[in-house]
Formats: sequence, structure tokens, C-alpha cells
Amino acid sequence: MLRMGLRRLVAVVAVCMVTACGSPTAHTADRSAGDTIPSKAPATSSSTATRPTLPAVPATGGSGYSATLSARLVSTESVPPGFTVEIATAMPSDAGDQRSGVDVSCSDGVIPLLSARRLTGTPSAMAAATLSYDADPDWLWVGTEVLRAYADDGARRAMTDLRNFIGRCPTVVVSSGLGVGDRHRFAVAPGPLLGDDSIHVSCSATSGSGTLECDSVLVRIGTTLVVVQEEGNEPGGDEYLFQLAEAALRRYQTTGS
Repeated sequence: MLRMGLRRLVAVVAVCMVTACGSPTAHTADRSAGDTIPSKAPATSSSTATRPTLPAVPATGGSGYSATLSARLVSTESVPPGFTVEIATAMPSDAGDQRSGVDVSCSDGVIPLLSARRLTGTPSAMAAATLSYDADPDWLWVGTEVLRAYADDGARRAMTDLRNFIGRCPTVVVSSGLGVGDRHRFAVAPGPLLGDDSIHVSCSATSGSGTLECDSVLVRIGTTLVVVQEEGNEPGGDEYLFQLAEAALRRYQTTGS
């Protein structure tokens, strides 16, 4: 139980680091929706479920925040029943012009780029949300969705750089600071074929005898990237990741002008 409590805390902190958790707007998914219920989720009677009022997308936020793009994030109506969605209004910065060439050192500093927590390039607008499902008192699935819109060919370059980073540095051992000795592993793994291009990044962190996963699915639609990532979950949560990636893509495609 202590390990589970610590894992919950670490997962929530990780989400805040990804989305910069600024004045989030939160709501819980409607359990009467027609989406497939995740296998670990208890089914509920649709006759007793009530549809919540969806809050408005925050009109303003920090640097890089886009209310227009945030409106295209998944909503409680577009994700499987039982999920909570929190829209972030403060955006993290990406890696800019950092490239993935032979001079890149496979050190601690490259882990955010290998895990797709950060990407190369500079989006013209971003939107992010925390996604979570509390299936039972001892189990919690936490993830994020991040939309990145580019004014140029940045989406394509970011995916190319990510593949190159993983090819060069499939394993990184933390050498200093928090988590020293932890082993991080990365690979381009099988996954759904979505959009104009897509990648399933297999990501795990092993500390002692424990392993947590941070897999992600990136989908390119024209000049936009749709990224769904799990945040420090127990192994075996791919069913949620793939469902949410497909839901995020549908939501983005059906909310365009």
C-alpha cells in the first residue's frame, strides 16, 4: 500500500511537470456514454448515470497556450467512461533546435526527448490535458494528451528526430541526482497505424525490482502532432493508451473548422 501511495504521488507530480498544471479545468467522464469500458473498470448502469455539464475551455493561459487548440482536446464525451480530464493553461517548452545527430550524448539530459515528454522544434501553439482513471482503491492509470501545432514542417521533423534519438540511445542509466542508477529503456514498438504517420514509443523505468511504464503514441495530422502518454503506470496499461490515442485523434479530426 505504501508503494502504491508513493506511485500515485509520483504520477501526479509527473503530470504536472508535463503540462505545467496551471489552473486546470477538471471534469469526470460520463459513465452512460457508449464508449467501450476499459477492462479494469467496473461497469455501471446507464439508467442511473447522469450527464455532467461540461465546463468551458479556459479563455486565457500562459505562454504558448491556445484556447482554440484546447477546445480540440479530448472531452469527457470522447473518452471511455470513468476517465477524468483536466485542461492545463500553462505549457512546457519544447527543445527548439536541438538535433538528434551523432554528437548527442546518451546521458540523463536526453531522457525527456527519448520519452517524447519533450520534442525538438518550436510549436506555434500548444494544448495539454491530464487524463486519469481510478479503477480501484489500489490502482490508478494516469496519462496526458498534448497537441502541438506547427507553422512549418516541424511536426514531421519532430517525429524523425524522435526515431533517431531512440535509435541512438535505447538505454540510459541515470548517473546523478534523483533516481541515480535507475535504468530507462526506449524503443519504437508495434502500435496502431493512425493519421499521416504514427509512433508507439515503448518507455520503461526500472528502479531496483520495480518497473513503471511511460509509453506514448504520437500521431501526425498534417502540421499538428497529437501525443498521448502514460505517466509512471504499472505495466500492462497499453489498452488505455491506445483507446485514448484513437479517441484523441477522432476528437481532433471532428472539431476542425
